[in-house]
Amino acid sequence: MKILNILLFGLLCSTLSFGQGKFLTKQGYTSFFSTSPIEDIKADNNQVLSIIDSSTGNVAISILMKSFMFEKSLMQEHFNENYVESDTYPKAIFKGQILNFNKLDESEQIVTITGDITIHGVTKQIETKGKITKTKENILLTGDFPVTVADFKIEIPSIVANNIAKVVKVSFELDHKPYNK
Repeated sequence: MKILNILLFGLLCSTLSFGQGKFLTKQGYTSFFSTSPIEDIKADNNQVLSIIDSSTGNVAISILMKSFMFEKSLMQEHFNENYVESDTYPKAIFKGQILNFNKLDESEQIVTITGDITIHGVTKQIETKGKITKTKENILLTGDFPVTVADFKIEIPSIVANNIAKVVKVSFELDHKPYNK
């Protein structure tokens, strides 16, 4: 009987701890900004999925490309059909790690984030800095980094090449909450 109780207690503890340590957001924010002598282009996306494993500092982010919203509908159409080809490459994905995550306290701190980003079917390794505030209630991760459009084989027609920057600024704000099944 004691063995059965010990096994049941162990199973209960492992079940309770399974979801702990994971922080999730389904409504993260990301944007990109392109500035050129002809025009500035900005797009916002409030449907970013991100998860952080607080036991390892691993982070995964998934961005639906069609969820980027532009000021002008024609820009949005060109972005999805001609540049990132959203039907063929529907998501941008990042898989990486927040370095020294286990050494962070509850104050806002600068962290290094490394990993692989996949856009338009092309994967590149990146390293960037970000700000993090980690508490028991949430993990807020913010920052920005440059993306060279040509690195991801996104072709810009010569007729509009002066309208779009060769390097765009990508910004993110991801407010993760504890994940409970």
